[in-house]
Amino acid sequence: MNPYTRMARLGPAVETNGGKEMKKAILATKVGMTQIFSEDGTLVPVTVLQAGPCVVTQVKTVENDGYSAVQVGFVDKKDRIINKDKGGKKEIIHRHGVGKAMKGHFDKAGVSSKRFVREFKLEGAEEYTLGSEIKADVFAVGDKIDASAISKGKGFQGAIKRHGQHRGPMAHGSKFHRHQGSNGACSSPSRVFKGKGMPGHMGCVKVTVQNLEVVRVDAEKNLLLIKGAVPGPKKALVTIKESVKTMA
Repeated sequence: MNPYTRMARLGPAVETNGGKEMKKAILATKVGMTQIFSEDGTLVPVTVLQAGPCVVTQVKTVENDGYSAVQVGFVDKKDRIINKDKGGKKEIIHRHGVGKAMKGHFDKAGVSSKRFVREFKLEGAEEYTLGSEIKADVFAVGDKIDASAISKGKGFQGAIKRHGQHRGPMAHGSKFHRHQGSNGACSSPSRVFKGKGMPGHMGCVKVTVQNLEVVRVDAEKNLLLIKGAVPGPKKALVTIKESVKTMA
């Protein structure tokens, strides 16, 4: 199952940093990569992220929900509309839009329907109000962050590309080029060990890159420039959280 489809069926995921409450977090989409020059003339490769604005759609409290968290929505999405004529024939507009239940949830918060809904266990979650915005300026230049996203899908790949295993000689005399090689002896242990790297599906899994640095913040356009690479293809949803290593 597609990870995005699975998330939609299970409802909003609760984002935590090793079980600790975060000071700041935001949802973003990946724009692409470029390079900028620092003040001392050093060339810095960066990933450009469209971070927010995210709106608060629900505030979870210990009294009502058993835990404290802030639920946020990101990127507007059209509502699914069902029209019926006199004969009872249905006409569905925006079939993959937001359904009646989720629309009611957004209407209760007084916000427009959103494509992505996630929860963050933030410090002082009870201080947030419904409809308030979280923008890119919650982060500052020099902050350390963790970036999580669904990695690019590579399909079915061999052991060389998937696990970095060695290939055989490519000359004419060899009959062993790019296939896997031995999976274990036939006499002892007479089996294949668990965890043996083999060909199979590669990519399309959640990947987190830790301790990345924010090198530039554009508060007007809600852009974050992150030093280095961030997982996922362009337009992918990226979760930006305060680095767990700085929280320790």
